[in-house]
Amino acid sequence: MAAAMAEQEGARNGARNRGGVQRVEGKLRASVEKGDYYEAHQMYRTLFFRYMSQGKHTEARELMYSGALLFFSHGQQNSAADLSMLVLESLEKAEVDVTDELLGNLAKLFSLMDPNSPERVAFVSRALKWSGGGSGKLGHPRLHQLLALTLWKEQNYCESRYHFLHSADGEGCANMLVEYSTSRGFCSEVDMFVAQAVLQKHCLGDSISVKSSWERCSVGQEPEPAPAGAARGPASHLLLALSLWVSRLRQQVPNRVNRFLCLKNKSSASVVFTTYTQKHPSIENGPPFVQPLLNFIWFLLLAVDGGKLTVFTVLCEQYQPSLRRDPMYNEYLDRIGQLFFGVPPKQTSSYGGLLGNLLSSLMGSSEQEEGEESQEDSSPIELD
Repeated sequence: MAAAMAEQEGARNGARNRGGVQRVEGKLRASVEKGDYYEAHQMYRTLFFRYMSQGKHTEARELMYSGALLFFSHGQQNSAADLSMLVLESLEKAEVDVTDELLGNLAKLFSLMDPNSPERVAFVSRALKWSGGGSGKLGHPRLHQLLALTLWKEQNYCESRYHFLHSADGEGCANMLVEYSTSRGFCSEVDMFVAQAVLQKHCLGDSISVKSSWERCSVGQEPEPAPAGAARGPASHLLLALSLWVSRLRQQVPNRVNRFLCLKNKSSASVVFTTYTQKHPSIENGPPFVQPLLNFIWFLLLAVDGGKLTVFTVLCEQYQPSLRRDPMYNEYLDRIGQLFFGVPPKQTSSYGGLLGNLLSSLMGSSEQEEGEESQEDSSPIELD
């Protein structure tokens, strides 16, 4: 009986609180409609801190969210951005679980902010930190996806692909890259757009700065041409040998090709490559492709499943003319070799670069085996 009465009392209190918030919100809306923006803004802030001190985190958050939308609708960017930051503050202090609704609300606020405002940069940084649990993670994949879609609509392709990279939306990323390539890139760059995305997805979360790579977008700059004779890729016998190996691999592990290809997000790399090559108007049906770099990426996606260092080494060696087009490719591949093929960390080598590291790894294993054999077969030399 007492429990039922307490429950009824709690329900009545909740109804009164909601009614009170609605009345206050009505008055604030009236002030904004009259153009009393400053007064309304200060009243929003006062109510926020009052609610927070009383532990009414949900009421505070909902009031700030509706207020921010109201100010955005009246073109009051500064006031709206300030209330948006208070929405985040309420989420941080209340330790609210991440939900699709909350992520959608944050993405909505982000989409309404002036793209060139410093407040937007601060907002998205805090929003990603909260969505990732505040433990140094890169943010929730769903929030990254929503941010990427907004930036894509704004034709901010460089920032959009950064967020797509940290999402699980491989198809959306590929479609954006197709538009990016066709509208801003040269015909000779069609393979580079997707190659960079796939290689970076392999290294997601690693020490290589993905963000800095996005910031060094080279759109509008003609890439260095491949050396003469490399336009059609490596020799046909190499392609034949690799094709035979791929066929054998597909028979052994038919469902492994579409596995995730990065540390946390492997399948999206395969989806990005497949969707991009199918939908780009300048890419002929493949594989194999006319562009050597696309063939390299196709073989790499399959080679990761096999985990054979010799195959990875041959790929990197034979496709060097294409890989030299971007100096970052070999850095990505060096790390990919460590993650998936057991290549030791990069060290100074007389050979230099990625190939030197791979050759040193192979030669080190061979020398160790020969050393063991020589110790077993050796015997003391008898002198007369």
